[in-house]
Amino acid sequence: MNRAVAPPSGWPPPTVAVLAGRQVELVPLAERVADRYFEEFPEDAERYGAAARAWEIHDTLHCLRWAILDVEGLASLGREIDWLAKILQAREFPLEHLARNLELAADVVAEQLAGRGLDVARRLRECARSVRAA
Repeated sequence: MNRAVAPPSGWPPPTVAVLAGRQVELVPLAERVADRYFEEFPEDAERYGAAARAWEIHDTLHCLRWAILDVEGLASLGREIDWLAKILQAREFPLEHLARNLELAADVVAEQLAGRGLDVARRLRECARSVRAA
């Protein structure tokens, strides 16, 4: 089934975040996550059409920023992911895919960001477990 899904619009997602005083470019991280995501879930590209990758990157950019803000003590990744999960569930998006996306994001962050990046990866993995448990 191919759903006619519009690409993201409105307020653009974040493209940078600050972790331990250093600016982190989020777009390259989100693109790596998207590559891995669609390797595992190619059916989502078919199901959601041309907008699938744009939405994957859009949502991942938010998740990455929320995770960094969480580690910096400025936001709650768990609260933001709970909110996102409710929206995705209402749109009949499989929450197992959200959980796996968070794990893939954790893998990419652990590979690409030293130091506090491991804390960010840990928080992403914790939230993936919470999504699965809900």
